[in-house]
Amino acid sequence: MEIIMVDTSAVYALLDKSDEKHDQAKNCLVKLDQNKNKVMLTNFIVAECHALISSRLNHDIARTWIMNLYWPVERVLEEDENSALQILKSYRDKTYTYTDATTFAVMERLGLDTAFAFDKHFIQYGFKQAT
Repeated sequence: MEIIMVDTSAVYALLDKSDEKHDQAKNCLVKLDQNKNKVMLTNFIVAECHALISSRLNHDIARTWIMNLYWPVERVLEEDENSALQILKSYRDKTYTYTDATTFAVMERLGLDTAFAFDKHFIQYGFKQAT
């Protein structure tokens, strides 16, 4: 059983039926479930998802999503934030966000190598993409 990090891009694609990746996201989630993979998010991804859903869809959908969130949430630690700053410093040619960098740091700390994401940054950094 593998643990897969879920990115904001995947959460949003699952929720927005008009998103071009919606069907792909649904199919990927079904495969992850069939393969008995566990999924998780970081608390920074939860915050980013809530803000994105609220601004692009509406606040009620964002509130419902966060109140019904049942996936495990891994807290970003101070050491992860320190690692994230080093990632941002080292990869000046990339457009990683702070949330991206903290997620990479958490994945490295936990030994995870796969993300359920449609964000190219995960591949750029060297992680596999769940499909």
